[in-house]
Amino acid sequence: MHKPASNLTTTKALAARAETARKAAHGAAHRDPIWVRWGLTFLATGTIGLLIVVPVVNVFWQAFGDGVESYWNNLVRDPDTLHSILLTLIVAPVAVVANLVFGVAAAWAISRFRFPGRSLLTALLDLPFSVSPVVAGLMLVLLFGMQGYFGPWLRDHGVKIIFSTPGLILATSFVTLPFVARELIPVMEAIGSEEEVAAVSLGASGWQMFWRVTLPNIKWGLLYGVILCNARAMGEFGAVYVVSGHIAGRTDTMPLRVEKLFQEYNNPGSFAVASLLTLLALVTLVIKVVLEHKTRADLEEAARLNAAPAEAT
Repeated sequence: MHKPASNLTTTKALAARAETARKAAHGAAHRDPIWVRWGLTFLATGTIGLLIVVPVVNVFWQAFGDGVESYWNNLVRDPDTLHSILLTLIVAPVAVVANLVFGVAAAWAISRFRFPGRSLLTALLDLPFSVSPVVAGLMLVLLFGMQGYFGPWLRDHGVKIIFSTPGLILATSFVTLPFVARELIPVMEAIGSEEEVAAVSLGASGWQMFWRVTLPNIKWGLLYGVILCNARAMGEFGAVYVVSGHIAGRTDTMPLRVEKLFQEYNNPGSFAVASLLTLLALVTLVIKVVLEHKTRADLEEAARLNAAPAEAT
């Protein structure tokens, strides 16, 4: 004997109401008191303001404290400062290009193949994060210095690495090694290799597959890694300090120049150079947020496309 339709409707309505009440009670039980929420919000905002916003504002305030003309003169009219800016613009791009090539190759190998030593390679990618930059610089000195392991051979062939631009590039490349690869590995694993396999099966060569299939799929993650790598390269201090010799007008990069001007009690000049690095950090932050949004959208789209065939089967 079937229940009347009205009884079924009433039963469903009561069940829905009970479920709503249960969820509301569950949410209320897990909701923090208002004083806790506002207290934590105030604490987080105050900490960010004290440790980040105030120093950033102070950098620009001190840099422009003597006026725009003085700021410009501190950057352009000082030959040692100008050389440090130009040297940074040489070292950072070369290190970024080197890590770009290595990062794409490492991410491709780790995400597309299973081979002995794969876990070790993945772990070694994080080595520059765990090793102090000063230790990394010392390692390069012990290898390529005049008294180092390769020192006699380099001296006999007239090659100078330590206390010169090649040493700065090596130190910067080591410190920034993981950025591109670490950004690409999760992107390539999430996208999968189905499109690449399809391209190869249709007759595409390896380079055609990379330029027309792989690169468009990873472009946002790749650009994100390059931006972070460049910001880190321009701001590197520890490793570069060790291998540069801190020679003004020859091996000083922008971070080293900031420290030297500060030691010489030239605060306007020091803050002027620091403001350029700070501006780079702010621009990097904005680009980072945009690229994170683009990367997340691409990953969600790839997950939807990968899930569609599975649901169809």
